[in-house]
Amino acid sequence: MAETLLRDMPAFKALEAHYSEIEKKHMRELFAADPKRGETFAISAEGLYFDYSKNRITAETLKLLLQLAEESGLKAKLDAMFSGEKINITEDRAVLHVALRSTPDQVINLDGVNQVPLVHEVLDAMSAFSEKIRSGEWKGYTGKPIKNIVNIGIGGSDLGPVMAYEALRHYTQRDLTFRFVSNVDSTDFVEATHDLKADETLFIVASKTFTTLETMTNANSARAWALAQLKDDAAIAKHFVALSTNAAAVSKFGIDTANMFGFWDWVGGRYSMDSAIGLSTMLAIGPDQFKELLAGFHSMDVHFQTTELSKNLPVILGLLTVWYNDFFNAQTVAVLPYEQYLKRFPAYLQQLTMESNGKHVTLSGHHVDYETGPIFWGEPGTNGQHSFYQLIHQGTKLIPCDFIGFFETLNPLGDHHKFLMSNVFAQAEALAFGKTPDELKAEKVPEALIPHKTFEGNRPSNVILADKLTPEILGKLVALYEHSVFVQGCIWQIDSFDQWGVELGKVLANRIIPELSSDSELKHDSSTNKLIELYRAKNK
Repeated sequence: MAETLLRDMPAFKALEAHYSEIEKKHMRELFAADPKRGETFAISAEGLYFDYSKNRITAETLKLLLQLAEESGLKAKLDAMFSGEKINITEDRAVLHVALRSTPDQVINLDGVNQVPLVHEVLDAMSAFSEKIRSGEWKGYTGKPIKNIVNIGIGGSDLGPVMAYEALRHYTQRDLTFRFVSNVDSTDFVEATHDLKADETLFIVASKTFTTLETMTNANSARAWALAQLKDDAAIAKHFVALSTNAAAVSKFGIDTANMFGFWDWVGGRYSMDSAIGLSTMLAIGPDQFKELLAGFHSMDVHFQTTELSKNLPVILGLLTVWYNDFFNAQTVAVLPYEQYLKRFPAYLQQLTMESNGKHVTLSGHHVDYETGPIFWGEPGTNGQHSFYQLIHQGTKLIPCDFIGFFETLNPLGDHHKFLMSNVFAQAEALAFGKTPDELKAEKVPEALIPHKTFEGNRPSNVILADKLTPEILGKLVALYEHSVFVQGCIWQIDSFDQWGVELGKVLANRIIPELSSDSELKHDSSTNKLIELYRAKNK
């Protein structure tokens, strides 16, 4: 059956007409027309309070967006993902990150095999290993317990573990030091290890194929670094473990395959922080709290799969992203966590959202004639307020914002948290309502300054609140955005689970590597040829 193109869907056409009305309305009008708007456009579910009232929408907007979701076959596609159908069509793969946080009694079949027991077998092995490291039972080559853990990965094998470690640092075992190495730039490795001792250090090498250029370059440097101190190849098995499925390469490296924790080709890198890739997280917070993290993921999975669309957190969040991206031409989304522990959350979301939905062709290969994947970015509040908020408030670009805050702080100290949260509420209010010239005149602001001090407002934002940041809540937040990305991809009719866009640069880099240290003839364009020649000349 030929696909119905997005622009041909009745709901999309209706939304185009509706947008011409909405774009003229100010949120001041919308709130004045409905004194209970702040309650009408809010959802309380799964320990999260989601206030989306400060958006340029009406009940009609929401109705049409939900109709668009239905016309796009969202529910059927959602069920297809959860049931193990191979919805990653360009790689002929299932998309089953939801199985990573399944409960033992679930059945999630792929090609007739229940994946749940396989998932829990790996989790049990991770738990047993983690307990040995955390208790000091595991000894390094010289008989000392492990004090330092260095995770070597890149992309999803780094961003998820780094984000989770920083987010859950409050819950970590503080006599263990954690470092993360991802960049092939040697500085990353050197700075991560400069004050460590090899006989107290465990390296986690995270590469499914055990061939990733950046990861294996760093892993080989780590091996050489360890052997320079320990002097015996046999020491590698005591100081390295692998997150991989390539047993032959792992064994050749010197790692005991009993300490190889696997995962599956239905786990995309950016969806893998709750798989074996989360071993560093489990080492940091312990198996029990890692299970709480998984429970948070699972709770949001169930909510996404079973809750009607109009009250479904990921659905509404995803549809609002489509609304601004495709009708208001908003190029970006700012994610602004008012929680220092979530300082790496925006960076994590960059990969999740932009690698998933940075696509320009539909599932059937047609070039899209609408916008997909917005740019995600952000910094923790209140730092961002003294940095880039100026542009959000008074600039010429429309930037929808997600504010994330918590009713309780994990580190009570005087009035800090009260000041922090007052800024969450104030920023969302200021963005929505602004400040008019009449209000400034009433305050007797000098005439010449009125244009400069006017805030137009009508800048959209969501506010997401929870009681406090726990492993369970972190799981829910990550899953919320994972499924929001899925919703967007369904609307845009793209494959959110491949990432061919990262391949071409890798292929060309592998071609160029030998050319940098040889005098071979160069057959690139004139610019690339000249750049290589300059590098050769400087490194003779």
